[in-house]
Parts: sequence; structure tokens; C-alpha cells
Amino acid sequence: MTNMQAKDKIIVALDVPSADAALRVAQQLHGHVGMFKVGSEVFTASGPSVTHSLVTNGEQVFLDLKFHDIPNTVRAAAYQAGMLGASLLTIHASGGSKMIAAAVDGVHAAAKARGAANPTHVLAVTALTSLGPDDLAEVGLKGSPEETVLRLARLAESAGADGVVASPREIAVIRRACGPEFLIVTPGIRPAAGASDDQARTATPESAVRAGADYLVIGRPITAAADPVAAARAIAAEMETALAPLLSRAG
Repeated sequence: MTNMQAKDKIIVALDVPSADAALRVAQQLHGHVGMFKVGSEVFTASGPSVTHSLVTNGEQVFLDLKFHDIPNTVRAAAYQAGMLGASLLTIHASGGSKMIAAAVDGVHAAAKARGAANPTHVLAVTALTSLGPDDLAEVGLKGSPEETVLRLARLAESAGADGVVASPREIAVIRRACGPEFLIVTPGIRPAAGASDDQARTATPESAVRAGADYLVIGRPITAAADPVAAARAIAAEMETALAPLLSRAG
């Protein structure tokens, strides 16, 4: 993923209450970012229409619905996500290896049905970036956030997932453990001068790319900016600082 331009590594979170609002943001940022995240809020409000519209318009979609259910149900849901043409799909790693494998099976079946060359990539959510050590302990996950994330990342990899969603602080350890081809998608990104909002484990775009993230999920620092296009360009420029040495080594 290091040969991608910085802007292509930006996934803008369409965490808005309606399809119209989501599509307005996507139209404004078309060509300035690589992908758009459709999450629970807009999907619950509008169903699959936003994903369908974005894919029809040539955009890549990160369908972030974090499936967590019995394997047969997750297989069926992943199949439908694949049929929508989503590029990335999330499930919870804590659903276990059988559930993860079922999701992978579902997206591959969808790709075959659609005649698509590449199936939707399945990403396992390790620990939500809003969770700190006390929060993880509260739900029975012992050890540090890094230990929890690494354990779940290894589980996801062994079950066939294409990558994980993990906070900036765990990128480097996952990259070392799971290798260069394992996708790492990182939320909790805030420009150096930005606020952390409700994210507990955050980092700057430059530091996340330098640590080895493939994609950065960024919401309010772009969508709530006075000029979202300018904000996206500024973040891409910050990322270029970290990408330059990676590209020179790759070349």
C-alpha cells in the first residue's frame, strides 16, 4: 500500500443522519480522498441506498457495520455487503474464528456471483478506539490495550481476514506480527492541532502512516471543517511527510 498517494489512504467517515447529507459530503470531496465510510448512523437511517449510490458513482466504500453474530448470519450479511460492491467490510474479531471465516466465505461467494475480480476485504475490529484500559477490563478483556489488540489481530489473520481496524497506538506491533500484506485501517486520527473528541487512543496522520497504517479513517476534522476540501488536502500533505521515505525505499 505504500505506492498509493496520500489522499488515496484517506477514508472520510460519513457519520451523518441522512442519505442526502452523506452524498453531499461525498460529492464535495470527490477526487480529494480515497474512500468513504458508511457506518451505523447513516445505514440505519437510509439502508443500503448510500452505499449503492456511492459505488454507482465510482466511489470506494468502507461499509463499517461491525457484524457480530452467529456464523451463518454473518456469512449471509457479508454476502449482501459484497453484492453491494463495498471495498471494505468490518466484523468484530471477538466473534471468534468461525464467525470471521464465515464472513470471508460470504464476500468470496458474492464476488463469484457478481463476477468481480476482487472480493470485499474483511476487516476485523479489535478494540474500539473509545476504549481505554479500564473500559477493556470492565468487559473482561484483561491486559493492556496493545495485548488485547494483538491477540485479536492474530486470531483474525489465522481465520482468513484481510486485515484489522486498530488504533494508531497498536499499528506497529500488528505490522510486525502480521506482516506487510495485512491491511491496517486506523480510526482515531486527529491532525496535530485537533481535539480528540470521544476517541481515547488517537494519533496524528503523519505518525499513523509512519507506523504502518494502510488507510486512515477521518471524520469530523474534515467533515466539520469550514472548508472540507482544504482540510483533506492539509491532512494529505501531512501524510506525505511520512510517505516520502517509504516510497523511496519501495522504489
